[in-house]
Amino acid sequence: MAKIIALVDGSVYSESVCDYAAWVALRKDASVEVMHVLGRRDEAKSNLSGNIGLGARTKLMDELADLDAQKAKFGQQRGRAILEDAEARLRSDGVEHVTTRLRHGDLIEELLLAEKDADLVVIGKRGEAADFATLHLGSNLERVVRASRIPVLVTSRAFSEPCSFLLAFDGGKSAMKAVEHVAKSKVFAGLNAQLLTVDEPTTVKNRALEGAAATLKNAGYVVESTVVKGDPEAVISERCKSGRFDMLVMGAYGHSRIRSLIIGSTTTEMVRLCQIPVLLFR
Repeated sequence: MAKIIALVDGSVYSESVCDYAAWVALRKDASVEVMHVLGRRDEAKSNLSGNIGLGARTKLMDELADLDAQKAKFGQQRGRAILEDAEARLRSDGVEHVTTRLRHGDLIEELLLAEKDADLVVIGKRGEAADFATLHLGSNLERVVRASRIPVLVTSRAFSEPCSFLLAFDGGKSAMKAVEHVAKSKVFAGLNAQLLTVDEPTTVKNRALEGAAATLKNAGYVVESTVVKGDPEAVISERCKSGRFDMLVMGAYGHSRIRSLIIGSTTTEMVRLCQIPVLLFR
């Protein structure tokens, strides 16, 4: 049985993570493993006794050590409560096979271990500490997408059952991987599809787009395809805002993190600007 990993942190996005994970699981008959990681950074912040300098009284050290232990215990209790709530929501959505995983350490290290027998990661666009007013993304989102060896579904704030999707196609390896995945997947069966290339129309690009459309049509999809001039971020985000599509599918982070810092990242902007879930392939 296929397995989906749902990353939850107790934020408002955790609910949509569970709902989208359930939607995928029910369409492909998969199990869901709900995962919550207590990070080393959080543990370091709570380690008060380790920050006392020389000359501190023994009694104070003992009291702070007790406080550290209480904070660690509270973190574990909170983590288990988050997982219990997520499991209950998934089961109420109709998913029968649900497991939970509470871990301590680095999120990426734990995720790479967990995803060895999984084929999808689901994560919220913003985490517990995100600034909604400035549209900042969750601090772990890019790390997860860059590190994961399997597709990553970034959820919107609220669940809406998808009926159509927009596939941003640039002819690259990750875009072709997305087309092939969709063509073989039970998850997208019956959904309307649009293939969109944002670039100067050329014979080569038109042929690549026609080939991708043919792959989806042969798999039974109703497909519309088009090439549009313009800035990819602006054109794709406007299509996503049109209300015609319930999900964006695209390749992710085709360049290094250093280059992205210099010239920006279309992937990050698309996830930030679009209010629909984004399925990313690397």
